[in-house]
Amino acid sequence: MVQSFTPRQRKVRILATLGPASANAEMIAALHRAGADAFRVNMSHGDHDGHAKVIAAIRALEKETGRPTTILVDLQGPKLRVGTFRDGPAELATGATFVLDTDKAPGDAPRVPLPHPELFAALEPETRLLVDDGKLVLRVKSVAPDRIETLVEVGGKISDRKGVNVPDVVVPLAALTEKDRRDLAFALDQHVDWIALSFVQRPEDVAEARRLIGGKAALLVKFEKPAGVARLEEILEIADAAMVARGDLGVELPPEAVPPLQKRIVAAARRMGKPVVVATQMLESMIVSPTPTRAEVSDVATAIYDGADAIMLSAETAAGAWPVEAVTMMDSIARSVESDPDYYRRLHFTETQPDATTADALAEAAGSIIETIAADAIICFTASGSTARRVARDVGGGAGRRRHRCGDRAVGRGTVRAMIAMSGVRIGHRERRSGGGKKSGCNNRKRTHIGTSSLGGRSPVCEGLSVNASVDAVGERNCGDPVRCRRTRRVAPPQSPRRRQGRFHAVARHRAADLTGTPRGRADRSRTGAPFPEYRDAGPSSDIRR
Repeated sequence: MVQSFTPRQRKVRILATLGPASANAEMIAALHRAGADAFRVNMSHGDHDGHAKVIAAIRALEKETGRPTTILVDLQGPKLRVGTFRDGPAELATGATFVLDTDKAPGDAPRVPLPHPELFAALEPETRLLVDDGKLVLRVKSVAPDRIETLVEVGGKISDRKGVNVPDVVVPLAALTEKDRRDLAFALDQHVDWIALSFVQRPEDVAEARRLIGGKAALLVKFEKPAGVARLEEILEIADAAMVARGDLGVELPPEAVPPLQKRIVAAARRMGKPVVVATQMLESMIVSPTPTRAEVSDVATAIYDGADAIMLSAETAAGAWPVEAVTMMDSIARSVESDPDYYRRLHFTETQPDATTADALAEAAGSIIETIAADAIICFTASGSTARRVARDVGGGAGRRRHRCGDRAVGRGTVRAMIAMSGVRIGHRERRSGGGKKSGCNNRKRTHIGTSSLGGRSPVCEGLSVNASVDAVGERNCGDPVRCRRTRRVAPPQSPRRRQGRFHAVARHRAADLTGTPRGRADRSRTGAPFPEYRDAGPSSDIRR
């Protein structure tokens, strides 16, 4: 029996971070009902046993509701920290001298240990050290192999293991620490859908992570260091998605520099067809208050107008007093923005030119068609997902997808979870089904679902950007088996084993017409991105026969 679910009445996706305030099955379900499309597991906190329980709760919710749900694991990355202090927090006076050294003895007001030898080799005089998210500012005066002497430009209280940011130089640290490698192995064993890589500075960092992931999950790169932003296009070229991590960007850069960078990163990701997330302090006041400030509402709306595919809640849902209300508010803001008559016009401020390929030419033509006629949908038959991504970028959405192997065949469940990170695309999956009925006279028939249904071998459908109409259709046909099928003469020849594995049917819902599939092997190049769509289930409405 096919269940029916009301689809989200918006296109942008909501990514909710789980933490002490929300890491239980009841709260995860409440956040999902409120509008969360995907969940972030932060490996900077907690242990593997706790994270495994959270992931299990999400998968149980997915099974209960029938909606694929994306899980993103965020690796901690190479966070630099000072050592400990002998007598508790120390007060640094502005204008005083403060020393960071390799001595492991606990520190005091004049000095503190710094257990990162890489910094001693990378720092130069007049570079800055930002301590405790920029609350304290130190200016390097001299550097020796075992000692860094600094001048306190902005004083304040410093305590054990506070973070250190180095905005002026590229520190020769790998993006993956030993802890990150252990966390990554755990995440892949848990079959999560996305891996977020922190503090990326070089394309080589991304290449190393991709090698370790081995195609088992999609890779999202967090832009939170100026060195990474300086090589934005190079890094995006080999990543699957991007995140504007405004918290650390705002520490290492002047606050006024962050908004232009946010727009630059979002625009670059859309041009390159990569999903993009805007994160950090979006509804910060809702950590302690049931309502946001008007400035925060405007901030969320601006990210949606700019074309962000997902907007993320951090401490609001991880540690705040009002996690469900924060998701509900973000959902309301998104619906309001997308109901604005000028929304699509603003969304297309970023021009996305097609590549010189046949597939891009067809996708571009589909975008032109919807400007001429009022069709209900563009239906894409695709094995790799490339066609759906290309069409979505041309009609206002975007995507990135991967194939997830499960058992001895490729199935839709893992793939649609990854595609929840995209808007503008609906995905249906045709699978081979055993059984049959007296009416059909075939015991080995196939059923094609385009549109909606539940998990468990049917066709999950993700709702995305540029969607104004739905397509709910199912068609039956015989398998062509001359032994088992009594109606062999009325069907096509048997399919190859590859086709029997299952082919994805993606519906880019806007106002458009049919589009044929894209050739296999083409690079996946869509224009606008969108991590994290939503799914609904409904019954068939008409037959499609091939």
